[in-house]
Amino acid sequence: MMSTLTIGQLAKASGINAKMIRYYESIALIPQAQRSEGNYRLYQNNDIHRLRFIQRARKLGFGIEQIRVLMALWQDQERSSSEVKALALAHVDELKARIAEMQSMVSALEDLACKCHGDDRPDCPILESLTGREAV
Repeated sequence: MMSTLTIGQLAKASGINAKMIRYYESIALIPQAQRSEGNYRLYQNNDIHRLRFIQRARKLGFGIEQIRVLMALWQDQERSSSEVKALALAHVDELKARIAEMQSMVSALEDLACKCHGDDRPDCPILESLTGREAV
């Protein structure tokens, strides 16, 4: 017989708090929990593995819908690993684009900070840039 876990036990075993577990359940990322006679959620040991999978995928920056696809691929024993690789490489491209965008923001802010005297005067190129009235 499989042992059941309460949401607190599942949270402790998986490292994901109960609020997030309820959220993942509400968006059908994990199956709805069975309920006890007292209406408490009851989970199975394999839910620990699902949640750890989700947690690792989140740490790699995958979004909820991407995780949904990855979980479906993980559970599909007939899948082709090329599908998983293609998804991972597409995510790498997205991450690289976000990194380039952030590096551009860093450069722009560093440039604005260099133009700012940082003294007691009220004029500030940083604020002027944010209002769209950047001094040339």
